Amino acid sequence: MSVVHRLRAGWLLDHLSFINQCGYEICDSLAYPGGVTLRTSVTSEYHATSTFAATSSRDGPRLGDAVEETEGKTAKTRYVFREEFFDITKPHIAAAPEQQLLQGGPEVSLTEIKASSSAEEHREETKSGGEDSVAGVRKKRKRKCVFNQGELDALEYHTKIRKLIWEGTLHLVQEGLKSGFLHHATTELSCGKNVVPGHIGCGLAELCEMAKQFPAVNDNDHRAVHVLDDETSILEQDLLSCVTENNSNCAKIVVLMGQKYLVPPKSSFLLSDISRLQPLLNYKKKYDVIVIDPPWENKSVKRSNRYSHLSSWQIKQIPVAALAAPDCLIVTWVTNRQKHLRFVKDELYPHWSVKTLAEWHWVKITRSGEFVLPLDSFHKKPYEVLILGRVQGSVKEALRKSEDVLPIPEHKLIVSIPCGLHSHKPPLAAVLAEFIKPDVECLELFARNLQPGWTSWGNEVLKFQHVDYFTVLQNEN
Repeated sequence: MSVVHRLRAGWLLDHLSFINQCGYEICDSLAYPGGVTLRTSVTSEYHATSTFAATSSRDGPRLGDAVEETEGKTAKTRYVFREEFFDITKPHIAAAPEQQLLQGGPEVSLTEIKASSSAEEHREETKSGGEDSVAGVRKKRKRKCVFNQGELDALEYHTKIRKLIWEGTLHLVQEGLKSGFLHHATTELSCGKNVVPGHIGCGLAELCEMAKQFPAVNDNDHRAVHVLDDETSILEQDLLSCVTENNSNCAKIVVLMGQKYLVPPKSSFLLSDISRLQPLLNYKKKYDVIVIDPPWENKSVKRSNRYSHLSSWQIKQIPVAALAAPDCLIVTWVTNRQKHLRFVKDELYPHWSVKTLAEWHWVKITRSGEFVLPLDSFHKKPYEVLILGRVQGSVKEALRKSEDVLPIPEHKLIVSIPCGLHSHKPPLAAVLAEFIKPDVECLELFARNLQPGWTSWGNEVLKFQHVDYFTVLQNEN
């Protein structure tokens, strides 16, 4: 299971295990005398896998490698997500010894956090400019430890939640260390380097831009669903103009623009940007859970020009009312900027007729249980925020449903070793299970990967399904 430990504070998750529970086993071929070969198939194998168990070889074969066939036998190959992407052995920035999770304490005043933030700011500027360099001196003089209103708001918010995050994470980490899921830092771990994954180009966002040049499709004449069969190649226009479903109990390999992607069983997806959402509406499903991970607008994203982003106004245009069932649970990932947090609670949710119920936090740790960044880091925090709410349906419907599921707790922690791939969020299916009915319809907006039982939408919805993110294990039966 992806939930390793469950305590009152929240959950310790095994993200890698979740991916591999939706793992893939392929029957590569069945060779017979005379050269007849049957079509390949992929079957899903649901099984728990320890995060760092020896289930794969980093130097092993990769998807697409030649597979030796034995006449009259089936060569089965299982695909697992490359475990090195979760091999976070040390913090990205180490905290001072007295601030480390297993040594420090939860109580810190706002004044101390400001002082710590100022010291970190000074260290970072000195590192980039040099103690004696003119540039370094200019930078130090420029800041002079003066915080703007947004930074003060962020510090005030941090002081309110800091104790909850510290104590809850500590208890979950201690359980993880006791069970052996986490491991105390060793020389081997502390000297190791975190893997910086190379860029795997898939061009999905670019394809969505190209789609705007395609001839307009008459929604009345065009099918709303494309069901995957044994064919692997998909026409770009089919993929972009309707929802693609894999209804079978087998996973499928699809080829798009020469790139291979793994599609898990019982999943559906739409590849498009926000200007082409109509096929999702044509799908005519109402969802009981909607998870949203918007590409928030901020200065660094604008400067880098690496990632697309949406303004607050554009995010409000998402047709949640048309997609949500009565009493739908809405979960929105939010950055730590107070501007975005206030926008979701005060503007976005009221605009969607959603009542805010809870504020949870995803805390990122290393294999040894350390925060990936100092908890009081000024620039970035080792946690992200989830705002949970429910669409306000009829009173009778809400009362009926509330009898069958637990109420949403105001605060919970989701603690996990993060994926080294940017924006690969931890799965929420297991932690939300006790708060929703079984077998409900679930939707993820701005998704970058697929899940069995879910519909996913986004302009990079297949990104982390690319075969290069998987390792091949071979078994011959």
